[in-house]
Amino acid sequence: MKTLYIECNMGVAGDMLMGALYELCDQKEKFLSDMNQAFAPYGVTLSVEPAVKCGISGTHMKVAVHGEEEHSHDVLPEHIHEDGHMTIHAQEESPTHDHCTQCYHEHVHDEDTLMHSHEHTHDEDTLMHSHGHSHDEDTLMHVHDHIHDENEHTHTHDNNSHHEHHHTHAHTSYTQILEQIHTLSFPSSVKDSTAAVYRLIGEAESKVHHSTLDQIHFHEVGSIDALVDVTGCAYLLFLLAPETILCSPVHVGNGFVHCAHGTLPVPAPATAELLKGIPFYSRNIQGELCTPTGAAVLKHFVTSFEAMPPMNVTEIGYGMGTKDFAAANCVRVFLGESSPGSNTAPSFDDSVLSISCNLDDMTGEAVGFATELLLQAGALDVYTIPIQMKKNRPGILLTCICEPKDRERLTSLFFLHTTTRGVRYQMFDRAKLTSEIETCHSAYGDIRIKKSSGYGVEKEKAEFEDLKAISAGHNYEVSLDQIRDTIVR
Repeated sequence: MKTLYIECNMGVAGDMLMGALYELCDQKEKFLSDMNQAFAPYGVTLSVEPAVKCGISGTHMKVAVHGEEEHSHDVLPEHIHEDGHMTIHAQEESPTHDHCTQCYHEHVHDEDTLMHSHEHTHDEDTLMHSHGHSHDEDTLMHVHDHIHDENEHTHTHDNNSHHEHHHTHAHTSYTQILEQIHTLSFPSSVKDSTAAVYRLIGEAESKVHHSTLDQIHFHEVGSIDALVDVTGCAYLLFLLAPETILCSPVHVGNGFVHCAHGTLPVPAPATAELLKGIPFYSRNIQGELCTPTGAAVLKHFVTSFEAMPPMNVTEIGYGMGTKDFAAANCVRVFLGESSPGSNTAPSFDDSVLSISCNLDDMTGEAVGFATELLLQAGALDVYTIPIQMKKNRPGILLTCICEPKDRERLTSLFFLHTTTRGVRYQMFDRAKLTSEIETCHSAYGDIRIKKSSGYGVEKEKAEFEDLKAISAGHNYEVSLDQIRDTIVR
């Protein structure tokens, strides 16, 4: 089986994973050309830079928006005072745009745009802001005047430790991000995966801020380059087409990171939320090693988090970060066969989770609504079976088949949209054929053909929705069989 294994011994960020996958890709020129063409309207330039960490050569993917990269700030503890206060040193690293500094914001306002005017005065070790409250000594005083107008975000700092600069940050809503994704010129599966990753990020941020997806906004620069990272990873995986993706437990780092919301512990709250259900650990390396974007990409694409299985490795890629540590700061990926390249089929190809419950007090409309929501949320399949329950009541067995990583999210939908008070879980090993979509011509127009192969068999079938649309376009005067018969293969 064609297997991709991702090694996250030094964490994962979107640009690092993209760099590692890029090294495996045999269509490098096409990838860069397609990416730069798709994101040119946003002022984005994606380029490849060779990088060396601890003597190991790899690739750094440079994402520049209007010629600039984002920066991340790790906060390294120097010492802790007797009163419990920590003296910290904020270290600005070389650009790592996809880190916590993507700046997800929760805003509640009437329009889709927002302008913030912040006036900051810095004095020695203390920071004073007027925000309707004050703090003495080592604590902070904030002055934030919020004016909602024309997407501007202006900061003014006095000189000395005081500095002065003006810049504008437009904020992009989750809905606007989805609109941007669906206008990109990539295959639909790439755009669907990118949108799914962004939904994971938005859900994590909204949960951390006790908000909703509609109230989560992204800084324009941070959101665009993160969007490039996510799309780039999805597109490279589309080009590489592994049958299964495995990953090691994730090293998240240690200490603190400076974000738009302040100085936060590592992993940042949104990252920790995304890592639920994923094995991760912390060591003595100070800094943020796993970013929200990196965690979300893993959560969506990875089938299982485990030690590397026996593999016949054919390609190895190294994606480099910009920070320097005692250990090589890279994501390493292995591409190869996880079983002998013969006609002998493995005992199973992957595993799926079954979530089910019995229902006897819901209407058919309500059950149908819950079924639709589960499918929209990423379930692989949802079905109902009529059953006879206690007290001779006719009931329904509602079952959802999903990937194990989606367990918590889909369980929440069961409790929210059905009357059940409990659900059952069951893991199944699954064997499956490898499928791909090919577009063929017919006398009535293009039709997508799903071709599947594996285990010594090959199958193909015309997509029903395409046949249905053609028949409808001819006032249903042409049968499905007549349309099939004209397909040119």
